[in-house]
Amino acid sequence: MATDTERAGQVTPTELRRRLAAGDPLTLLDVRDRTEIERWRIEAPNYHHVPYMKFVAAGVTGDVADLLPADVRELVVVVCPRGEASAEVADQLVDAGVDARNLAGGMEAWARLYDRTVVWEDGATTVYQYHRPASGCLGYAIVSGAEMAVIDPLRAFTERYREDADELGATLTVAVDTHVHADHVSGVRALAAATGATPVLPQRAVERGVADGSDFETVTDGDELAIGDATLRAVALPGHTTGMTGFAVGEVLLTGDSVFLDGVARPDLQEDADPTEQARTLYATLTECLDAFDADTLIAPGHTDAGVDTAPRVARLGDLRERLAVFGMDEAAFVERVTQVGAEPANADRIVAINCGRESVDDETAFELELGPNNCSASG
Repeated sequence: MATDTERAGQVTPTELRRRLAAGDPLTLLDVRDRTEIERWRIEAPNYHHVPYMKFVAAGVTGDVADLLPADVRELVVVVCPRGEASAEVADQLVDAGVDARNLAGGMEAWARLYDRTVVWEDGATTVYQYHRPASGCLGYAIVSGAEMAVIDPLRAFTERYREDADELGATLTVAVDTHVHADHVSGVRALAAATGATPVLPQRAVERGVADGSDFETVTDGDELAIGDATLRAVALPGHTTGMTGFAVGEVLLTGDSVFLDGVARPDLQEDADPTEQARTLYATLTECLDAFDADTLIAPGHTDAGVDTAPRVARLGDLRERLAVFGMDEAAFVERVTQVGAEPANADRIVAINCGRESVDDETAFELELGPNNCSASG
């Protein structure tokens, strides 16, 4: 394990993301097991996998630098689950004359990155986007007057939302989920308990079987939530789930898991619904519900790719209609396309049970369950 005599330096997750976003030359060397890598990894142009045990063997029998790929670009940043095995490998590489550093905290620390950027503002109201680059999860904060609402909060970042409210001079009054999530543990209950914020769920989401549904304020299509001087209007966008509900504020439509920037939601993650029927419903959402919004509406989705770009993940609805093939399909072709889906989000069934209040887990378990890609999108 790493010790106080480490010879290689460290790169923080924030610094690594900055370097990757800027296109700085480096090699990302992942020394985890292949099964861990297949589950999730950091997206980098010059990414290579060499298992840790090969470096252990090379430290005894040969030159560890020989394990590096031919196209290695220094700086070499070494990655493992928690920054321990990778610290050893980085030290070995430094001893071999390679400019190498350890990713401090490893993939666990990478999963704790969470950025906040401005999506839209009009002088009275500001819409912020939260982005977790490890998974592509997006959440939002609406700040108006002295009040703040958080949409699709992650339980892992409960304290972060509280800190941001303080920084922005606002009281966190409302915490909302757009639907019952299958890819991450919701932070709505935790925020309500920690701040006194009103927890809000779509009525159709509660009807799926939320065990403590009476603890929530519920909304249906057209209902409004007042946040300072702003109004959040609920917009039914079913298809991913029966309860999927977006929220319109100013020029922005928070679409949750309905339409993304590179595709649309998958229709198979609700255990008591038929995916084909859900796909038909999603088609109606795209062709009828969204048709009520003009082309300049700024679409702010609930998920994106797990990339490192720091720009907000938003797009004009008109651009999406032109870019995404699904908007030009008839219903039959659309249903066939979006029901051809890949692997579910990791631990989806258990995460749904937690978010429905049927199971309780501690914070560490919740964090571990949601590591990896969200896999909530179907093809575009």
